Amino acid sequence: MGILEAITGKRVYLDTNIFIYAVEGYAEFQDVLNELFETFDNGNLKAITSELTLAEVLVKPLIDNNTEVCLSYENSIQSSPVLEVVLINRKIIVESARLRSIINLRLPDAIHGATAILNGCGTFLTNDKRLEALSGINVVILSNLLSS
Repeated sequence: MGILEAITGKRVYLDTNIFIYAVEGYAEFQDVLNELFETFDNGNLKAITSELTLAEVLVKPLIDNNTEVCLSYENSIQSSPVLEVVLINRKIIVESARLRSIINLRLPDAIHGATAILNGCGTFLTNDKRLEALSGINVVILSNLLSS
């Protein structure tokens, strides 16, 4: 199954690892992500992520003092016609707590899940199998698309 066949709805939540693979050029995911990003660029799907994503992706480049990668992330993870970067607000925090009360999620994962659910995403794209526990949203594991 290709990535477009795996997607439900018109709004796709992109987890942090998707940005890492795209910006840092993970070759095994390049073709599938190029297909997805082309669909975003054509306006057929809308990409959504949380501002938390930026905080997560910047850690390693900051440790490595890699200002070029930091700038790439800062330029990539900002609201645009194809990507909506959602601010963390009280509703998301409360929904994150609710998610954590019913499934075993780390707080950042719960914030991502709550952001996706509250912003009407039909699909949550990740490579973190722990997020398969989210209910009420189609969780697509990126690496599973490569083996099918």
